[in-house]
Amino acid sequence: MSGATSRCIFCQIAQNSTSTTLLHHDDKVVAFQDIRPAAFRHYLIIPVEHIPTTKDLQRRDEDYSLVNHMLDVGKTLLHRDAPQSKQYRFGFHQPPFNSVDHLHLHCLALPFTPRWKHIKYLPLGPIGFVEAESLLEKIKPSQPVMS
Repeated sequence: MSGATSRCIFCQIAQNSTSTTLLHHDDKVVAFQDIRPAAFRHYLIIPVEHIPTTKDLQRRDEDYSLVNHMLDVGKTLLHRDAPQSKQYRFGFHQPPFNSVDHLHLHCLALPFTPRWKHIKYLPLGPIGFVEAESLLEKIKPSQPVMS
């Protein structure tokens, strides 16, 4: 790690150089509990590679595959750790409302705790919270037209 990534707390977590307990790790992503949980269960899934925000994702196979993998990991963890929850929420804060400039997927097993925290997870157009499925649609690579 060098430059900005050496100062990025999420890069440090991804490199396992903090005391943060990892719930999952593989060559692409790591998962851990949010330090300020807003729900019954609240996990963050981050890429190992430093990608600042959702604005840095493009319509390409690598980005689509990464976000899809992040979502799969989040769903697996919440279904394992909070099977009694009837509602789950998966999404990203977009600039200027992202708290850390390292892409991170919020995985929430509801209810929100306290209830008012749901406000932070409302879609507000191009600057609000974006559901993971919506982001996947936005960055889905164009398929070549078959003739």
